[in-house]
Amino acid sequence: MSIKYVLFFSFISITGFSQPAKSLKDIRVNQDRIEKRIFELAKFGKGPDGKSYRVAFSKADQEGRAYYIGLLKNAGLEVSIDYAGNIIGRRKGNDPTKKPIAFGSHIDMVPDGGNYDGCVGSMGAIEVMEVLNENKIITEHPLELIIFSNEEGGVIGSMAIAGQLKKEGLDVVTNSGLTNREGIKAIGGNPDNIHLVARKPGDIKAYLELHIEQGGILDAENNQIGVVEGIVGIDEWEITVEGFANHAGTTPMHKRQDALLAASKLVIAVNEVINSYEGRQVGTVGKVAASPGAYNVIPGKVMLGLEIRDLSSEKIVKLFRDIEKRAAEIALNTGTKISFRNLNVPAKPALMTSAIQDKITESAKMLGYSYKRMQSGAGHDAQEMAQIAPAGMIFVPSVGGISHSPKEFTKAVDMANGANVLLHTVLALDKQ
Repeated sequence: MSIKYVLFFSFISITGFSQPAKSLKDIRVNQDRIEKRIFELAKFGKGPDGKSYRVAFSKADQEGRAYYIGLLKNAGLEVSIDYAGNIIGRRKGNDPTKKPIAFGSHIDMVPDGGNYDGCVGSMGAIEVMEVLNENKIITEHPLELIIFSNEEGGVIGSMAIAGQLKKEGLDVVTNSGLTNREGIKAIGGNPDNIHLVARKPGDIKAYLELHIEQGGILDAENNQIGVVEGIVGIDEWEITVEGFANHAGTTPMHKRQDALLAASKLVIAVNEVINSYEGRQVGTVGKVAASPGAYNVIPGKVMLGLEIRDLSSEKIVKLFRDIEKRAAEIALNTGTKISFRNLNVPAKPALMTSAIQDKITESAKMLGYSYKRMQSGAGHDAQEMAQIAPAGMIFVPSVGGISHSPKEFTKAVDMANGANVLLHTVLALDKQ
């Protein structure tokens, strides 16, 4: 056999109960341990007001990282911090010539965020290592557990590993008040050598990430597992609507060049265009600024912020072209001028590897979990890792679809289900 597992008869704990592991298929994670660690990590950055402030590079982030490094060391992993500040825990395999299977997530938060975004994947990852240890399973491939730095501030750690972090990215100021350059130094990295962090295609056999959905689809449909097909691309535009500011009391309605009225029509047009296509694309006007901004002055200028997301870059372009056409019609009918400026900060769509999607699906089926193939509307480290390795993502439900909020919540059983799928997908990939 090309695959050799060292598996001794042992006992494992499933949600607090012990039972014999007769085969690899019988192995399950410890639900109570995952939840306990979620709560332990949540203490770092919790303010006296009850809000959480574990933003990347902050003192709370450094404390949370130290806690997690302790978990890695207790699990017997070789622990290092790369030049981008990523925490890496390595477990040797039977065959050191094989490329590592990597998995992980992040523990930094948005300001006043929740306790599950990134943290579920991080605790699920260390749980996989613990279960392998407890059952004395040695995989053929080495395993790498990666906790990425500053995911919430622009997937900085994974960008570095994918070779996509540029010098200007290091100078961006983060939520901690530090630049990425300063923050990376604060957590033990070295931004001057960050180019050495980059991995080449083929350096990693596969990358897996367990994450909460951050939306409400799985919860609403009572599905236990989301098999992610891809992470959407994002493109943004600043829209300027120019009319003519004039007296609100003396200018008749039919004589007005109301920039806000034209902008309002354009917001409705964006919604109509996005909904006119089949698929799961989304478009949002999330920013509006009208000037001069007085009760008694007809708005002469309005700035709008437009964002479009989809798994297809081509569809994003097509949607935008249709919106441009509608904008030209609105400008003509309202006597205004409408212009678009692309912000040139697109996130390209990242498709997950179909073969890994199949392995995740097979693991869910074997475990008896309901599942759904779906896209991710939020960005993740997996979109960067997909540039250098076959990648897959596993979603678990977010109660009520709430995320980036103190009310964010995922049930313990769902966290355990996701970790079980992660575990068995790792084992399935290791057979190849």
